[in-house]
Amino acid sequence: MNIRYVVELTEAEREELRAVVAKGSQLARKVKRAQILLAADAGSIDEEIARNVVVGTSTIYRTKRRFVEGALADALHDRQRPGARRKLSGKEEALLVATACSKPPAGRARWTLELLAGEVLRLTEHKQLSDETVRRRLHEKDIKPWQKKMWCVPAIDGEYVARMEDVLDLYAEEPEPARPVVCFDESPTQLIAEKRLPLPASPGKRERYDYEYKRNGTANLFVFL
Repeated sequence: MNIRYVVELTEAEREELRAVVAKGSQLARKVKRAQILLAADAGSIDEEIARNVVVGTSTIYRTKRRFVEGALADALHDRQRPGARRKLSGKEEALLVATACSKPPAGRARWTLELLAGEVLRLTEHKQLSDETVRRRLHEKDIKPWQKKMWCVPAIDGEYVARMEDVLDLYAEEPEPARPVVCFDESPTQLIAEKRLPLPASPGKRERYDYEYKRNGTANLFVFL
């Protein structure tokens, strides 16, 4: 059965996509994905989108699927591919996140990529760290230090780093049945709904499902391990 993903954008998502298209300085594939989503939201069929945006129908399908099953960012950005070894270790990435969520240095309204890179260099043994590496790690964790509405860590000092490393070391320990470690986390999950209800089975006919799916809000998933 061919599955069809239906794109229904919010007004905020439309504005974000229009901004991507209008800037023109973005990666070409990101602009094309934005155009695909805007056209699909406007009701254009895949063949029409393929002609106007100059992409294959498989690209349209993947973009729409990533949007419906995930989020707008999933549809716009490439997924990370296996490649070179990551510059920062797990502990160092945790330190970067904690720093980005802390108060900026005195005299600064917010953290910049350059300031964050410099602070990580000060707190680790790295000799150099590019702004792009910082940007990628923050993007993966949806950290946006330039936005004001966020939870802040009071200060990144020796005591904070020591406690953070204690927790990370605990995660890295070998399992011990006599002392189980229970981890709890919460994650928002995209819900998907069918546009039409399934047709029940009847004599000689199997239950039938429609092939169109759409986003149906989000839910918080609580996981205990």
